[in-house]
Amino acid sequence: MNEEDPKDTGRPSNPRAGSDSRPDSAGRRRRTRSLVILALLLVGVALVIRGCSGSKPPAFQPPPVPVSTGAVRVGNIDLFLDALGTVTPVTTVTVGSRVTGQLTEVDFQEGQMVKKDDLLAVIDPRPYQALLLQAQGQLARDEALLRNAKIDLARYGNAFLQHAVPEQQVATQQALVDQYAGAVKLDQGNLDAAQVNVDYTRIVSPIDGRVGLRGVDPGNIITANAATGLATVAQLQPITVIFTIAEDDIGAVARQATGGAKLPVYAYDRTDEKRIAAGTLATLDNEINPATGTVRARAVFPNSGNELFPNQFVNARLLVRTISGVNLAPSAAIQRNGEQAYVYVVQPGGTVKLQNVTVTATEADVCAVTGVEAGSQVVTDGFDKLQNGARINVRAPKAGAPAAPKA
Repeated sequence: MNEEDPKDTGRPSNPRAGSDSRPDSAGRRRRTRSLVILALLLVGVALVIRGCSGSKPPAFQPPPVPVSTGAVRVGNIDLFLDALGTVTPVTTVTVGSRVTGQLTEVDFQEGQMVKKDDLLAVIDPRPYQALLLQAQGQLARDEALLRNAKIDLARYGNAFLQHAVPEQQVATQQALVDQYAGAVKLDQGNLDAAQVNVDYTRIVSPIDGRVGLRGVDPGNIITANAATGLATVAQLQPITVIFTIAEDDIGAVARQATGGAKLPVYAYDRTDEKRIAAGTLATLDNEINPATGTVRARAVFPNSGNELFPNQFVNARLLVRTISGVNLAPSAAIQRNGEQAYVYVVQPGGTVKLQNVTVTATEADVCAVTGVEAGSQVVTDGFDKLQNGARINVRAPKAGAPAAPKA
């Protein structure tokens, strides 16, 4: 049996039959890797070239900061001294009786406004009228004795000139006349005292003012100069407010007061929001209290409408002086970094610029400043995320917000 010789097939004699396609596959893989590496190199070169050309991706921009603003304006600023004051009547009188007796009449209503010498009450006058009558009788008796003694003295004088009586008798009669003259003066004094006591039975108001609550009812026995009075009368028009001034401010106030200036004083309620009355500074006390370093001051108020009540606590504001023609900025716009004050000024491009300022005076919600121009808009709210150069978004004013004060 004849077998075919493999050499006769015409195939290669390489023992690894079927491996003739592998070299081509390896070459293709090498070419593919080379193309990928080349592509990566081209991308890297492109990125390097782009970076060198200065083209950068857009940086992150923070959103605008919402703020409120106010205007810097030219105006006047009033400088006040604030203190707690007590309303004090110019005069307060405790009305009592200067004689002892039964209270028979009360001729006033509690809280009534009275005038000086208006009748307030009556003490039973009959015991004092009886004493007055006795004093009148005693005076009349002694006056009669004095007249008779003077007649006898004249008669003895003529008789002595005729040597009818001795000189001693004339001298004795003269002494008797002097004695009766003294008795008449004593009787006149007793009469006047009795008349005064009768007048004291009618209790009248010593001042114009308002009567307080009644302390004694009719029918009670009132003793002279008792500790409990019949009532009190307080003068309300005008009325005063007493408050204190720190010793550091005394010089500025005293210079103007002694120069004749009438410094205005305003009384505000406890909340320091509502003005109750307006008056003027009357005087300063004559010494400083060393315990508090303050001096007391008294201001006078007309109180025509009885706005102020005795012993009422008020907030007193003394106008010391007015600075005119200065730049005024809202107090809310002033920020501080240590001792340096600054504001954020709104720029035309919708950004803010930090501007250092000097505060020369402060009153209520405005400050007198230098270092910023009038008409500038400054930030008054929204400082948390604000910094120099930051973009802003100005909020619209709230409905019902108070308008900026006028110059």
